Amino acid sequence: MTSDQTIQLTGVKAERCTGALRRIGYRDPETGKHYVFLTNNFHLSSRTITAIYKERWQIELFFKWIKQNLKIKTFLGTSRNAVLTQIWVAMCLYLLLAYIRFMSKLGLGMQQILRLLQLNLFERRDLMALLRGDPPQPITSPLQARLQFA
Repeated sequence: MTSDQTIQLTGVKAERCTGALRRIGYRDPETGKHYVFLTNNFHLSSRTITAIYKERWQIELFFKWIKQNLKIKTFLGTSRNAVLTQIWVAMCLYLLLAYIRFMSKLGLGMQQILRLLQLNLFERRDLMALLRGDPPQPITSPLQARLQFA
């Protein structure tokens, strides 16, 4: 922690927040960046508040990634059930991609894996061979060859 202060807002719009606030300064040891958090919670320790904000930021990044990569900028339905269903499907896809990334141990990013799967959606290929970049195997079955050219 770099600071833990009690402050009072002043200015034109200060009447919206009449109570005292807590201003917590924090320097992230991993990145060296300095953050300042405002809160009205005086019961928790400053370390707990910074941990909460750090986790909250990870959640924001998670939903940003989902919105950018899984195409749920707009919802297909407007009911509560439709919105929740679309979010659950996106979260399941995210977890599957994370699992594939973990199991492959190839160092590919989630977006790279997603693009590979999108481009090869209708190809019958071994997943690990696809992720490694192995060339596709030639068609060996005559039935598959006939269906390929149909």
